[in-house]
Amino acid sequence: MSTTDDHDRPGHRPVSPGSLAHRVPDLGALELLLAVARLGSLGGAAREVGITQPAASSRIRSMERQLGVALVDRSPRGSRLTDAGALVTDWARRIVEAAEAFDVGAQALRDRRDSRLRVAASMTIAEYLLPGWLLALRAERPDTAVSLLAGNSAAVAERLLTGEADVGFVEGLTVPGGLDSAVIAHDRLIVVTAPSHAWARRRRPLAAGELASTPLILREEGSGTRQVLDAALGGLARPLIELSSTIAVKAAAVGGAGPAVLSELAVGEELAMRRLVVIPVNGVALTRDLRAVWPTGHRPTGPARDLLTLTRG
Repeated sequence: MSTTDDHDRPGHRPVSPGSLAHRVPDLGALELLLAVARLGSLGGAAREVGITQPAASSRIRSMERQLGVALVDRSPRGSRLTDAGALVTDWARRIVEAAEAFDVGAQALRDRRDSRLRVAASMTIAEYLLPGWLLALRAERPDTAVSLLAGNSAAVAERLLTGEADVGFVEGLTVPGGLDSAVIAHDRLIVVTAPSHAWARRRRPLAAGELASTPLILREEGSGTRQVLDAALGGLARPLIELSSTIAVKAAAVGGAGPAVLSELAVGEELAMRRLVVIPVNGVALTRDLRAVWPTGHRPTGPARDLLTLTRG
């Protein structure tokens, strides 16, 4: 029995280390080789794949060096595959066919992704901004089905982190953990009451302490509106009623239940018709950024990316 190691046999060429990407020609080179085999001409193959003949010659030589065998015999009458070249061409055909199947599958995934968009948004954005953005998106992507999940900022973050939404919009002062963000707009909270409320007859603005000591109609904890108000008042906001939507808070204020703090986006019609009046307040910062959010490291693509573009239009 021979004890000669395979590596000691004459002519043995050890497999080079490294990844397949360093040992296997790229798809462009393999497609060029297939074109040479089909057309019998390096110049014709170069034209078919959209490169110059010198570039095609260079690519064939590079592939021959990489594989360690001659692939093409060149002559004035054209280019002919060597025996090794014919064998490599058979392998190349299988690789290119597999790549084409891969491309078809990837396109199917993109088409499926682009056929739907799941949006999660906190209440003020969902009720007063998103409808216009989604109408504009529909004009650009009529075949994309959109679903909207409305909730407070904490719920938006949860839906993004669990994969239930593709992109989200929040109104709070901070970005929830695990999310990246971009500011898309700015908003201001205002204190409003029904015209019959005693504050509507005041001649001086409210002081911060008076606002903090007065029970208010508020959004629930976890909402962006509540976060901004609590931060402005040092966590001293007192709830008269806690409600889970901007519309409900507004209705309670219009009905005379008490003062409320709402986005100015939400009360334009009520102020114009004098169903609500603005109560000026001194010493309280009630501005906030409106943000688009998505899971860290996964910037939106497809229809979600298009929607983000529309929010900044």
